[in-house]
Amino acid sequence: MPPQIETDEHKALRAAVAALGAKYGRDYITRTIAEGRHPTELWQEAGKLGYLGVNLPEEYGGGGSGIAELSIVLEELGAAGSPLLMLVVSPAICGTVIARFGTEEQKRAWLPGLSDGSRLMAFGITEPDAGSNSHRITTTARRDPASGDWLLTGRKVFISGVDMADAVLIVGRTEDARTGSLKPCLFIVPTDAEGFHKRPIDMELSAAEKQFELTLDDVRLPADALVGDEDAGLLQLFAGLNPERIMTAAFAIGMGRYALSKAIEYARDRTVWKAPIGAHQAIAHPLAQAHIDLELARLMMQKAAHLYDAGDDIGAGEAANMAKYAAGEACVKAVDQAVHTLGGNGLTREFGLASLITAARVARIAPVSREMILNYVSHQTLGLPKSY
Repeated sequence: MPPQIETDEHKALRAAVAALGAKYGRDYITRTIAEGRHPTELWQEAGKLGYLGVNLPEEYGGGGSGIAELSIVLEELGAAGSPLLMLVVSPAICGTVIARFGTEEQKRAWLPGLSDGSRLMAFGITEPDAGSNSHRITTTARRDPASGDWLLTGRKVFISGVDMADAVLIVGRTEDARTGSLKPCLFIVPTDAEGFHKRPIDMELSAAEKQFELTLDDVRLPADALVGDEDAGLLQLFAGLNPERIMTAAFAIGMGRYALSKAIEYARDRTVWKAPIGAHQAIAHPLAQAHIDLELARLMMQKAAHLYDAGDDIGAGEAANMAKYAAGEACVKAVDQAVHTLGGNGLTREFGLASLITAARVARIAPVSREMILNYVSHQTLGLPKSY
């Protein structure tokens, strides 16, 4: 790690994004959810200010920085109560994969729009019967021998923001992968393609970004819809999954910081007997512990982002998983303690914390469960045998 954990430029970026987040705030996000629409105004302004594409190459309209900077953007928006979940998906996963492995035509077609917010891409990997086992992905791509086109068939589930997206980066597998070796391939699939069908999933989760089930029924794609090399799919896939984990950590840390800030404000002001409730250790210590856990999670997230931006994909994989695990746990505990600090007020719409109880669970569940991360660390880091 560099001797200075955050540069002056990073600190300036934090301050600027925090100001943008405060301009919109939790009330804005809550209102968009109630109205059944997307946080379009915030997304567009963040794009104009250069925050959405801060990690993408300058020659294609981006900021020329990395995941370290993009994670700052998401964390600070979340800490202000106005996170943008699609930051995890559009620039971090899809933008990164296209920037690293896409053709020149794909880069020119997509990266400028992903950078300024005028275009948006979703990411489709999870399937109803695959879950955490990506080796069971059944979405298949086969060539039409007459035209050279690709034909995609399969199903995806829990795909975020498809109704907002111009295309979905779909993870499929070639026909010969059915012989046993995983050979994932990534395809850019326009959301208006014939045979592409989306169905909203009825979620109790309160979020501006909706979840969808996708059905791909012989979706015909040109040969150049394939991103990168057909035989290098696993490398390309993990090039997107490591940033996904780092950005999920940023999402969780931001949410935890927001909840904690509300609890601290309440504990300073709320007086039941002679002193504010924050003067009592039973209130103060759990909030202090939540703050420590969030800070520790951020350090691991910064390490993961640093390793990834330095090109250490293997080191980043371990750190990104650990960061996602630590941030998910810290977020859930921070939200729980914040609600508990407010008592009954923590469940009212006025204070806006109750909806975070469900939202905080997402960081434990997606994009990979905490149990699968523990499997990864026990196998890859500790060298213990697999149980599956």
